[in-house]
Amino acid sequence: MEIESFRALLTDQGRELLAELREFTPAEELALATRLRREYPAELVRAAFEQARLRQRAREKFGADADAMYFTPDGVEQATRRSVADWRARRFAGLGVKRLADLCCGIGGDAIALARSGVSVLAVDRSPLTCAVAEANAAALGLSELIEVRCADVTEVDVAGFDAVFTDPARRTSRGRVFDPEAYSPPLSWAVEAARRTPYGALKVAPGIPHELVPEGAEAEWVSDHGEVKEAVIWFGTGAGAERPHRATLLPGDRTLAGGRLPDPPAGEVGRYLYEPDGAVIRAHMVAEVAEQVDGRLVDPMIAYVTADRLLPTPFAHAYELTDVLPYNVKKLKALLRERAVGTVVIKKRGMAITPEELRRQLKPSGPNSVTVILSRTEHGPLMMLGQPA
Repeated sequence: MEIESFRALLTDQGRELLAELREFTPAEELALATRLRREYPAELVRAAFEQARLRQRAREKFGADADAMYFTPDGVEQATRRSVADWRARRFAGLGVKRLADLCCGIGGDAIALARSGVSVLAVDRSPLTCAVAEANAAALGLSELIEVRCADVTEVDVAGFDAVFTDPARRTSRGRVFDPEAYSPPLSWAVEAARRTPYGALKVAPGIPHELVPEGAEAEWVSDHGEVKEAVIWFGTGAGAERPHRATLLPGDRTLAGGRLPDPPAGEVGRYLYEPDGAVIRAHMVAEVAEQVDGRLVDPMIAYVTADRLLPTPFAHAYELTDVLPYNVKKLKALLRERAVGTVVIKKRGMAITPEELRRQLKPSGPNSVTVILSRTEHGPLMMLGQPA
């Protein structure tokens, strides 16, 4: 998308076109485009269709806001989803942050959430098109007074006088994802220094970042949304890094667990209940905290399944009541499912090479009943555990 084509979408004609394309479907695109080109310039129609498609894709991340916002293809792919941005903005606001520099702001997803929390934001990006989109989004959502967009190299921005810095470095190149944090743009080391120039700071990183790369004294937070891990953030200035260096946050609901200092619990015999910790808990290496909450033990020292003899509530793991715990055997499992007329099988597994799809094909389940099958490696050989959500 060229910046001239994008700016044309901000005109009255552009807005009219986007309104007409709000709910268009691929099946009607050809006929609709042919008709619209009789009324509008062909280049404007092309740009409007591209933007309408991006808005439709963005609804999953931004909800109703997507129909008023503007996007680039990379912006839709890389922007923080609204639920996560809102959570981070609430954390910043709760720390007393009033003025923040949002470096590598992209299309402005985080800046929008921060402004809605009452934080004044300087949003910086080096791409003129991205900055134009971020500025348009601030205006479209009525937040221009709180969001200043600046097109600049973030490494040259003076953050003196700001309460906080948030940096979201680029973690992709034309060749794909970047796994070395020093290959981020800007590099991790620079972003850490920037975060420490203000009272508070946060730095978005890949969820798979090795724990040893988290700077001393910082707090590392992993965030999941509806059970899917979305991102990791390194926080500075929160005061939590020394005693509670890790945090797992589950959205929606703002359920957050801080810790990271407990030793791994022992492994033991599988009890009546099995707990499957949320992905954010596992990434944060806080399975021990969940085991402590439910008075549990591990199924295997290297597997993130917790078992217990009684059911205790925790928002940080899904619990299953087990009916069978047996050595893993496909023929035996198939016979059990047939005997119990099970047609719906939810398969979960850790530490075993088989895929749920492959196993389901072998089982050929049929019948009105359902069961959850949990497979796990253990020190005594692979197990299959059958049960239901508790």
